[in-house]
Amino acid sequence: MYLWAPKKINMSKVVIIGAGGVGRVVAYKCAQLKDVFTEIVLASRTVSKCEAIAQDIKKDLGVVIATDRVDADHVNEVVALFKKHQPRLVINVALPYQDLTIMDACLEAGVNYLDTANYEPIDEAKFEYSWQWAYQDRFKAAGLTAVLGCGFDPGVTGVYTAYAAKHYFDEIHYLDIVDCNAGDHGKAFATNFNPEINIREVTQKGKYFEDGKWVLTEPHAIGKMINYPNVGPRKSYLIYHEELESLVKNYPSLKRARFWMTFGDEYLTHLRVIQNIGMAAIEPVMYEGREIVPLQFLKAVLPDPGGLGENYEGETSIGCRIKGVRDGQEKTYYIYNNCKHQDAYKETRAQGVSYTTGVPAAIGAKMMLTGEWTGAGVYNVEEMNPDPFLADLNQYGLPWHELVDVDLEMD
Repeated sequence: MYLWAPKKINMSKVVIIGAGGVGRVVAYKCAQLKDVFTEIVLASRTVSKCEAIAQDIKKDLGVVIATDRVDADHVNEVVALFKKHQPRLVINVALPYQDLTIMDACLEAGVNYLDTANYEPIDEAKFEYSWQWAYQDRFKAAGLTAVLGCGFDPGVTGVYTAYAAKHYFDEIHYLDIVDCNAGDHGKAFATNFNPEINIREVTQKGKYFEDGKWVLTEPHAIGKMINYPNVGPRKSYLIYHEELESLVKNYPSLKRARFWMTFGDEYLTHLRVIQNIGMAAIEPVMYEGREIVPLQFLKAVLPDPGGLGENYEGETSIGCRIKGVRDGQEKTYYIYNNCKHQDAYKETRAQGVSYTTGVPAAIGAKMMLTGEWTGAGVYNVEEMNPDPFLADLNQYGLPWHELVDVDLEMD
């Protein structure tokens, strides 16, 4: 049981931890939904980032949000933040390294939890849900809900799969999640979210699920052309992405599940150079008498993803391509969203990748606060009802489209 519980909780109060590009979008979307999020607190290690976002929201929307400081590496600081503000829910858009400390604080302070990316240890480039799934019994005993991976991928891709399973299939057999960023930010090399997390993710070995087992590949060893709506054919590479782990678990009829992402030739060339000269390393090295982590230093000199939006052109296209059976007949289904970077910037002053992650986080929080998503314990998004979430996704900035019984190029 948790050690502290407030005497009175404002049922519509939310704390957002993280003031990067995604945190900006989450704060904007929550501020737009004033009937649900009547009080919003944005907290980060760097209060000035929170204050800049708060000022923009006040100017653009006329909504005042509170700001505060917290170092989410430390459970006691997060608990103190929760005791001070007494939220019903925390939206964690901080670093994945901090997921467990924030979950620990939720248990101690009696706060529900939602995040957009699963935990990974800071000293190992590895991400999996086992660490967070291990909190199941404690959240259940405390009567609290934790929703994991409520961004776009993971997040919307899981909801898309749940929607397909609910409305179109008796069994899902094949799943390809396809992610294209056809935008141009004008930089020689930049990542669309935290450079440290992004580079750790895309330089790992590829992995996909087939015939009951996981198959490992070398990074970017498998590629093919995929035709994306309103974008056209783009070279896409098989990589591992965390939602595959939960989707395979929750849809045991799957015979194969893969994740594809587009990378331009110039991006991959930069990435190879970064790796070859050791700048992608996460082990500390000695420099002028002190330890530094090369990848963290690289992060400091690369463009800030939160500052890419103003000159970003083009759009993203992300969706799920699914094959399975319905009434004994083979069926195909494709559900996707396209998001223009320019539209995202006009609304929130953030680029499209931040937007496509932040909007679903805000909607997931809305689902929890309004009682559409309930249940004590730890859940991935595909375990929740997809219908109200997708209705809100259409209404609040990320409209989705579907194609039924078409050739999906899933060989």
